[in-house]
Formats: sequence, structure tokens, C-alpha cells
Amino acid sequence: MTNSNPLDLVSFNSNEEECIINSGTRRHTCTDMSPQERANHLFQNKEILAPMVRASSTPLRCLAISYGCGLVYTEEIVDRAITSTERTYNATLQTIDYQKKMESFSSKVQRRMNRNNDPPPIVLRIDPKVERDKLIYQMGTGEANLALPAALMVQKDVDGLDINMGCPKKFSVSGGMGSALLEDLPRACDILSTLRRNTSIPISCKIRLLKDDRSTVDFVTALVKAGANAVAIHGREPGDESQKSAKMDRLVNVVRLLKSSSSSVGVPIIINGDLYTRNEMMNRKQETGADAVMLARPALYNTSIFIKPDAEAEAEAEATVPETRYGFDSELLLSKTRVVQDYLGYALKYHGHVTNIKYVVCEMMTNRRTPTSLTHCMPIQFDGGQTISQVCACKSMESLCKLWDVSMSVSKSSEEVRKGGVGVGGGDLHRYDDEYFLDPKGFLNKQKIMQEVVPPNEADSPPPVHDKNEHDDPPRRLKKLKIDDP
Repeated sequence: MTNSNPLDLVSFNSNEEECIINSGTRRHTCTDMSPQERANHLFQNKEILAPMVRASSTPLRCLAISYGCGLVYTEEIVDRAITSTERTYNATLQTIDYQKKMESFSSKVQRRMNRNNDPPPIVLRIDPKVERDKLIYQMGTGEANLALPAALMVQKDVDGLDINMGCPKKFSVSGGMGSALLEDLPRACDILSTLRRNTSIPISCKIRLLKDDRSTVDFVTALVKAGANAVAIHGREPGDESQKSAKMDRLVNVVRLLKSSSSSVGVPIIINGDLYTRNEMMNRKQETGADAVMLARPALYNTSIFIKPDAEAEAEAEATVPETRYGFDSELLLSKTRVVQDYLGYALKYHGHVTNIKYVVCEMMTNRRTPTSLTHCMPIQFDGGQTISQVCACKSMESLCKLWDVSMSVSKSSEEVRKGGVGVGGGDLHRYDDEYFLDPKGFLNKQKIMQEVVPPNEADSPPPVHDKNEHDDPPRRLKKLKIDDP
């Protein structure tokens, strides 16, 4: 296995324009465009990293960009989680950090944090140089009056705002967020119109298929009239299990209807769901007439899926290379081992917390939430024979990097990072339990015993970046599991 040095993975041009970072303030390059023109510029013909709870944080976003991803979403962050933060410029990491305010915690939690010397967690970390013109903040919200303050707080640092209208998990739905908005069009439109009137950047939303194609088309049309500048559609209905294939026939028909001359909505439409190969990405985009494609689990399985063929070489090869050349064994793909090594390099660069980094690495090492019809095409093999149990046994970034033969040289000056903390400001807001990967069935059963019984498809996932009661003492272990299942 080749030693991977994170210093080779992340570099900045010291002569880059000063407008990228000016005392921690990020500037957009398309300020002379209308929000719709900017949305067209952002979304059209892009391959996009989907919002994934826990996963779509700075290291994975920047890794995807390094491989050629054109647009990245943050993980879903609830409106009040952002408004309870303080925005700071991190001169050491050259990032913009949204760090949870100490006063947002209960006095009990504050005492414990002070006693353990735990800094408040980082809710959102942005690299303005790498993510410029490529970053969408996905918001979990159910009310316009809560969405607007969060939007106003981040709009200078991101290129667009996306409202999550697709998450079917209990946490979101019970709070009137996620797929609950699919059943409340007036409230969904109120959020969009409020943001459109009061912000200057593109507003988009991510939805799922409704009960029938016409209902889905009518819903999207209403969202656009309310102010949406782009809409991403996941080819599943709320409640559909990820192990079952996406409803591609329905997704194709919906997008075709939205793009037809009689009912064209005139905004970018992004398709999402089971696009596990470059062939599938290209074919589905052409078949539907969609403007862009979005990847979630396929990008976790192998983030190098975003690597594109050289245009000149591709043109020369078209006549002789079969159309299946970019399938599961595409020559463009890097080994899964190399992808994990590259990811750890970015995790070190951005001082990722070891518990969250372990979670993402474990997701890269499993295909258990992949449609069962595809798992035979997706082997889980690594050059050093690493296993999930070995990853879970790691208690520090140092031990994790040693397992994967990744140099720690990028962070030798930071003992805190070596031990697993995020270093320059902030702990980890997520909750994690190794048993989630080591014994998924046993872990689920344990949760059922500990609290109310929830259906497996609602429980089989980690928690969002938001405590249900922000002022309660956060649990030491996972009490409720949740994921946005793009």
C-alpha cells in the first residue's frame, strides 16, 4: 500500500485573489447576475454531492471537489442550529467556522464542558478558497420565520440555500420539516417566498416523488412559482427503503413532464437516486433531459466517481470503446483504499473529529444501504485488508491514519488533532456508537428497548446536526438514529 501524504492532497495558491477571503468574508463571483441566472450557472450540467447527515462535512465536500465534483451540499443543518452559532474566521485553517455559542447549552452542560475543557462544537466549517462558487447550505426548517434568520446569517458564505423537503425520518417530520412539507404546500411555498423576497442568492429545494406523477409535477410547479430557482428530485417516495431500487421510470416521466414545452418550469431540475456509475449518470441525464445529477451513497461507496474522462481522449475512444466503459469497473475510478486515504488527508487538513471521520470511513466500507440488486457489483475490498471492526477500534486520528498508512505530517504540530479533537476551535456535535456498524441489528434492538419502538427504515441511520431540544443535556450515546436518504 502506498503511503499517502495529506500535504499532497491539499494546497492553496498564495497569489489567489484577495476577494476570496477578506477578513473572513466570502465574496461571490456572479454578483451581477439575478438569482435565477446564478442558479443556472451553479446547477446546469453539474455532478453534485448530495446532502448527507454526518458525511457531507468539509473533508468529504473538499475531497469530492478535488475529484471533479461541480457542486457540493452541506449536510442538513436545522435553522436554529445555525442561529445558535457564532461566525468566526479561523486564521489557522483559513476557514469560516460557525461555532455553537456556549450560552446555547444548559448550565449543566456548560459546567461539564468547562470541567472537561471541551470547546463548543463546530456546526459548519467552510473553506472559501476550495468551495467558492460550489457550496449549497441545506437547511432543515418548517417555518419561514425560523428559516429567514438562518438564511441571512449564512448567505455571504455560501452560493445557494436549499430547503430539505424530502427527509422522511421521524425527527424531521415530527418537527414539520423534511417530507412533512410535501403534505403542506402552502407552508412550503411560504418558506420559499419569504427567502426569495429577503435574500440575494439562489434558493432551491430537494424533494421526493409524491404519490403520483401529476401531483409531483404540480408540486414542483408551485414551488417554482413561490421562488425556487432549482429543484432536486429523489426517485423514491417518502418511506421507500434504500435497499429497494429507486423508481426510475417515474422519475424519468416526471422530469420529462417538467421539461415539456407545455409545462416547462424554466429552472434547473436535478435527478437523484441510484446513479452508481458514470454510465448511469450520463444515460439517465440524457433520458430525462435533467440539468444535473446528484449522488449520495454512490459518492460514499467511491467518491472518485466524480473523476471525468479527458475530453480529447474520450473523443478519440468513442469509436472503439464500448458504451459500458464507465461502469462499476471503470478505468477512471481510483481504488477504494486510495479514496479512504485521500479522505483522511482532508480530515487531517480540516481537523475532523475522529468519531465523525470513523463514521464516514465505515460508510465507505459498507454497501448495506445499497439496493440489493446492485450489491454483487460492489465488492468491499481494501489493499491492506482493513475491516470495519479495525476502524471502530481506533480511538484517535493517529491510530486511524496508521491503520490506513496515511502520514500525520500535516498536523504534527497539533496534539489535539492527533488524539482526535478538531483542534482549532470546537468539538463534535454528532453522536456516534461503533455498534451501529459492528452489530446493526443488535444496535437497533437495543434502541427499541431503550425507548419507543420505531420502524427499521426510520431508525437505520445516525442523528442530524441538531439536538431535538437544544438546551437539554445531549446524550453520550445515540438515542435516536436519523439520516437524509438521498
